[in-house]
Amino acid sequence: MFDPKTNKFPYPMETDRHYLKVHKDRGIVFDTEYPYIDKSKSFRFKQNCIRFMLHILVFPLCRIRLGLRIEGKENLKKHKTVLENGVVSVSNHVHMWDYLANMMAIRPYRPYLLSWAPNINGENGTLIRMVGGIPIPDTNIAATMTYLKTVRGLLREDHGWLHVYSEGSMWEYYAPIRPFKRGAAHIAVDSDKPILPLGFSYREPGWIRKHIFRQIAKFTVHIGEPIFPNGELNPKAREKDLTERAHAAVCRLAGIDPKDNPYPPIFNDSKRVDYYTDTYGVGYKGSH
Repeated sequence: MFDPKTNKFPYPMETDRHYLKVHKDRGIVFDTEYPYIDKSKSFRFKQNCIRFMLHILVFPLCRIRLGLRIEGKENLKKHKTVLENGVVSVSNHVHMWDYLANMMAIRPYRPYLLSWAPNINGENGTLIRMVGGIPIPDTNIAATMTYLKTVRGLLREDHGWLHVYSEGSMWEYYAPIRPFKRGAAHIAVDSDKPILPLGFSYREPGWIRKHIFRQIAKFTVHIGEPIFPNGELNPKAREKDLTERAHAAVCRLAGIDPKDNPYPPIFNDSKRVDYYTDTYGVGYKGSH
């Protein structure tokens, strides 16, 4: 496995924290009245237009930009019946474009994405919504119940696809798999659906990418096989077990033996492990 071991980015001390700045607040209130999945005809029309542009323009550009390879597509065919009945996918979060890579990898499925609420309220919020973004309300209990009811309906009734970044935030070009929060497993257990692990690994860039385009690494996204909740356990134990197994699966897909990964599988106020340096983000100038 190629490990970029870059110190370019200011990875926070807490493993679930963000370091990219959201420069705009559109003032959207994520309450019980907010359409977490907008099924209006006007929104669906705009969403279909965006998806068309993704296929003819953005996806090819994403493949070039990331040097992207996709491995494990055969697992989508192998488990077609299961996936078409509804699934929660998880992956490590390592680039601003990695959701596009995930969308490419699982075509023809159309996923929805759990998203940090400030991102939906920010300058890229409209685009995130158009590609399936669902904000996670973080201050309103009633809104949280409404959002959970929406994603439960997506999985149980619509047999849809929900993607979750269980690490909680994006750390660009970071190799170890950070601890997972239990939200994805909670949703999967609550809806009685499996988790499909996806994992990003890195490849060393060639001379042109490295020296001309200053690319730190090329990406491969690996598609795993569904992991089912253990029905013999009580719900809380089922969530814990499913989180641990999903984390181990993403580690393996990323080319890491779970025993060698420096982080535990489940988030518990987890702190950054300085596994090769303790200096990050020197001279960092923000998102690019």
